[in-house]
Amino acid sequence: MTAVAIELDRTPQTRFGGQSRIWLGVAASMFTVAWGGNEFTPLLVLYREVSSFSALTVNVLLGAYVLGIVPALLVGGPLSDRYGRRPLLLPAAPLSLAGSLVLALGADSPVALGVGRVLCGAALGLVMAVGTTWVTELSAGTGDPRAGARRASLALTLGFLVGAGVAGALAQWGPWPTHTSYLVHVVLTLGACLWLLRVPETRHRTALGAQLPLRDDLRIPTVANRRFLRVVVPLAPWVFGCAGSAYAVLPGLMREHSGGLPVAFSGLLTVLTLGCGVGIQVLGRAIDTDRSARASVVALVIVVVGMGLGALAADRLALPVVLVAAAVLGMGYGLALVAGLNEVQRIAGPDDLAGLTAVYYSVAYVGFAVPALLAMLAGWWSYPQMFLGGLAIALLCLAVVGAAWKAHLPTRRVTLTTSTAVTSGTIGLAGTRGTDS
Repeated sequence: MTAVAIELDRTPQTRFGGQSRIWLGVAASMFTVAWGGNEFTPLLVLYREVSSFSALTVNVLLGAYVLGIVPALLVGGPLSDRYGRRPLLLPAAPLSLAGSLVLALGADSPVALGVGRVLCGAALGLVMAVGTTWVTELSAGTGDPRAGARRASLALTLGFLVGAGVAGALAQWGPWPTHTSYLVHVVLTLGACLWLLRVPETRHRTALGAQLPLRDDLRIPTVANRRFLRVVVPLAPWVFGCAGSAYAVLPGLMREHSGGLPVAFSGLLTVLTLGCGVGIQVLGRAIDTDRSARASVVALVIVVVGMGLGALAADRLALPVVLVAAAVLGMGYGLALVAGLNEVQRIAGPDDLAGLTAVYYSVAYVGFAVPALLAMLAGWWSYPQMFLGGLAIALLCLAVVGAAWKAHLPTRRVTLTTSTAVTSGTIGLAGTRGTDS
C-alpha cells in the first residue's frame, strides 16, 4: 500500500537561472584530475621494460594511490558538508599537478613513483567525494537533479579514458616516454584550476554547522542504512575490480602477443575498457530506477560475464578474446559506478551526501587491489583460475543484491518549489513503499 507524506523542507535551495552549464567548471576539474590519476596505467608495461620493475612492483604502484584516495575521500567529503565545496576542492588540482611532476622526475625510483601516485590519489579522492556532490547540487540548481550522478561519473570516466589514451600514445611514439604525458597533464590542470574559481558555491557554512564539534561532521549515519549495506557495498568493489582487471592485468599477460607495441596496446585496452564504460553510462539513466536495484543487478550480471571472458582471455591470449573481455569488463565498471552513485544519492540526506559518496568510493577502490593481489597469488594459481574465482565471488554478490531487490527503499520525493523568491521553503510530496532510517 502506498503512503503519501507531505513535509516542509526549509533547506535553502540554490538556483542558477539560465546558467544551465555552470556545473562544467567542476566537471573540468574532475576530468583533469582523473586524467592524472590514470595516465600511469598504460605505462605499467613501459616501467617493466625501462626500469626493470617486476609485475608485482608495478601493480603495487598502480594501487598505491589508494593510500591518498581513501583519506581524502573520508575527510574531504564530510568536511565539504561543513565548510563548503569550494575550499575542499580547490587543493585537488595543485595536488594532482605535483603528483605528475614527481612521476615525471622519478621514473627509475619506486619510492618516487609511489609518492607521486599518492599525491595523485589524494587529488582524485577530493574530486570524487566533493566534485561529485558539487556537480549533483549544481545540476539540481539548474533544474535537472537526476543528471548529477551521470554527469559526475562521465567526467571521471572520460578523464580516466583520455588520460590513459594520450599517455599510451605519447609513451609509445612520442619523445621522452616517461615524461611527456605528465607534462601535458600539468598544463591542462592549470587551466581547469582557473575555471573552477568561477563556479558558485552550493554549500554555505551555517551557524549551526560552525557550532557542532568537528567529530560530528565526520560521522556519516547513513553508512548504517540497510540498503547501502545490502545493495551498494556488495556492488562497489567491482567498479574498479573490473577496470583494474581489464587494463592492468590483461595488458601484462599480452606483453609478448601485442605486435611489438606493448605500451600502445596497453593504452588501447584502457581506452576500450573506459570507452565501453562511458557508453553504458549514457544508457544508465534508462536502466536505473528508484523502485528497485535493477541497475545494480544488471551491472553484476555484466561483471559475471566479464569475469568469465577474462578467464577465457587469460587462457587463450588471443587478441579478439582479450578485446571482447576488456569491453565487457568496461561495461561492468561503467554501470556499477553510476548505479552505486544513484543509490547513494537516493539514500543520503542533504547533510551527508558528500560523506556517503566518500564511503562509496572508498569501498569501490578496494577493487584496485585486484591486480596486485592476482600478481601475488600467481605463484599458486593460474590467471584463468583466478578469474574464475572472481566469477564465483561476483555470483555471490549478485545473489546478495538480488535478494534486496526492493528492500529498504528510501522515500521517493517529488519536490514542489514555491514560486516566490522570498521564502526558500519547499513542500515535498513523497510516495514511498517503505522507509529506512
